[in-house]
Amino acid sequence: MVVLPVPDSATSGSAGQATLKFLSIFRGPCVVQMNNPSEFLRHLYDVAVLRALPLHNTAAHLPPPPKGRTLVLGAGKAGGAMAQAVEALWPKDAPLSGLVVTRYGHTPARPAGLPERIEVVEAAHPVPDAAGLQAAERILALTQGLTADDLVLCLISGGGSSLLTLPADGISLQLKQDINRQLLASGANISEMNCLRKHLSRIKGGRLAAACAPARVVTLTISDVPGDDPSIIASGPTVADATSCGDALAILQRYAIAVPPEVEQALRSGAWETPKPGAPVFAGHSVHLIATPQQSLEAAAQAVRAQGLNAYILSDEIEGESREVGKVHAALARAAAKGLGPFQKPCVILSGGETTVTLKPQPAGTPKGRGGRAGEFCLGLAQALQGQAGVWALAADTDGIDGIEDNAGAQVTPDTLARARALGLQVDAHLQRNDACGFFEPLGDLVITGPTHTNVNDFRAMWVV
Repeated sequence: MVVLPVPDSATSGSAGQATLKFLSIFRGPCVVQMNNPSEFLRHLYDVAVLRALPLHNTAAHLPPPPKGRTLVLGAGKAGGAMAQAVEALWPKDAPLSGLVVTRYGHTPARPAGLPERIEVVEAAHPVPDAAGLQAAERILALTQGLTADDLVLCLISGGGSSLLTLPADGISLQLKQDINRQLLASGANISEMNCLRKHLSRIKGGRLAAACAPARVVTLTISDVPGDDPSIIASGPTVADATSCGDALAILQRYAIAVPPEVEQALRSGAWETPKPGAPVFAGHSVHLIATPQQSLEAAAQAVRAQGLNAYILSDEIEGESREVGKVHAALARAAAKGLGPFQKPCVILSGGETTVTLKPQPAGTPKGRGGRAGEFCLGLAQALQGQAGVWALAADTDGIDGIEDNAGAQVTPDTLARARALGLQVDAHLQRNDACGFFEPLGDLVITGPTHTNVNDFRAMWVV
């Protein structure tokens, strides 16, 4: 059996009560049986999510209260949980106020006895909406009147790019929405997407930090990007930006993103350039990564080894087309199952990162496919495994939402294709229309968690015996 650990330090006082509240949202049974591979893989996912919960990681990075006031600003899928963590840990007699925006449905239930000191609002993701625009306008307005005695505590996590929407002058919300939809379908990676987003914004790419001057800015961030570059996470609203308008223009052209001529002209002229590294506005500021994909993978690996199995972490920075990454993972799993290659079975092979899905053009009248990166990875994996004996797999997004669906991802078993054929499901056809949900939902193999209130991106695990 496997017992899900809860750190002793996380269960004392009001902060501990908050932690236990967070745990109850997603953890499910604390005990699983090792003879159930699918259940064990789901347990590893829970362990990875647990390691990334804000309350486990915030205290060590909180600065002392300033001489003046403390203003909390933030955006991201983990924003609500990060705000509650600060409320639980900040001295009760120290001033604390602010505004954080998170995705619809991602505000955690408030633990009993925890006073609300930071306002949390909700908006749309991955395509921004008017609520996100209003939240960004309010956040920027709150920076007015700050002094050198004040502290701005910024809580940033993945998803903040869409949630913190304040288009550059001359760009309407409708145009920003259209550009986002094109980006999401283009196959551009997260670095490319966020480079463009930074240069089409009045708040991203370090501009929020600039607006906070002369106050000191401390950013606490949860990484959901390969390489953990804070300037990429949520398009780095408080971090200097090393990319240029020229880089953004090249991305527009590379992926054939259609924009009005005036947008291209603004980028060519450098009119929408971002604050750069070394700019005086960032003097005295600090950025702390409080949770990362690698930390979550290592926690899962530790849980694997505790059961006497070999654990291998491929990388926390894997990118590329989801289906193709799935095929590469399948090749590694097949080799391990046959006793070949560097992995010694029984073992669990782990990986993370952020893959992409390029939506394929469909004939008129074709039903729209449903699914995200994790589901499409599993489609590619199942197709390439071809029913390989002794291999089980799970891929899921650690925020609990795969794309825009109500599931986190999916699982693959040795009999996935056989069960699919019995239901008349063809993996090739579902891949062609990017329809992972339509394939795995009838099989009962979707991973459904609900919002986890954190986000360290893709989690993938393959158990090979």
